[in-house]
Amino acid sequence: MCGGFTCSKNALIALNILYVVVASILISVAVYGQASSLVTNLPIVGGILACGVFLILISLLGLAGAVKHHQVMLFFYMVILFLLFLVQFSVACACLAVNSDQQEMLAQQGWNKVNLEVKEQVQERFQCCSFQSRIMPPNTTVDYPSCSLVDRICCNDKEISLDCQCQPCMEKLKETIDNAFKLCGGIGLFFSFTEFLGVWLTVRYRNQKDPRANPSAFL
Repeated sequence: MCGGFTCSKNALIALNILYVVVASILISVAVYGQASSLVTNLPIVGGILACGVFLILISLLGLAGAVKHHQVMLFFYMVILFLLFLVQFSVACACLAVNSDQQEMLAQQGWNKVNLEVKEQVQERFQCCSFQSRIMPPNTTVDYPSCSLVDRICCNDKEISLDCQCQPCMEKLKETIDNAFKLCGGIGLFFSFTEFLGVWLTVRYRNQKDPRANPSAFL
């Protein structure tokens, strides 16, 4: 049975190496979720990205504490990792719980905050025009670039008319944004439980004696 000091030490070191890999996956997924939609103001996806960066830093602390069997390092590592578990678990659940109306609201906030150049890139990439509708309320300025170029692409260079126009961008982005939220939420939820495992291993490892150390110098 793997319950000795050396086994606990090696398991904690291996787990922290896994955390580095997990953090890299989280960062990659979050970056994909943002880059695939080009509308970068999706705060929940940003939360997953922040957790990934923070997890790498915490992993380095855990590796140092595990190698040295340093009680203070292990204590702070254990506390911070547990708090990170709570945050990442909450953010991942929020990603999975976001419905289509909330996704549209967040995407609308992002669309409103980016400049016309970014909006033009979105329109060209997804071959769409405006966010939801080309019809603007009275006394308001147009919040999207000219659609003449993308309309020619959508209509295959035919004559542009009301029957031949590009769809609004939200219709094109809806599936992409939904997939990004689900992917971030699923991976974040799965790997958040490995952090709870890390807390349990750290608690056990801290309370074990190093057989190579002075028996009277437990702490």
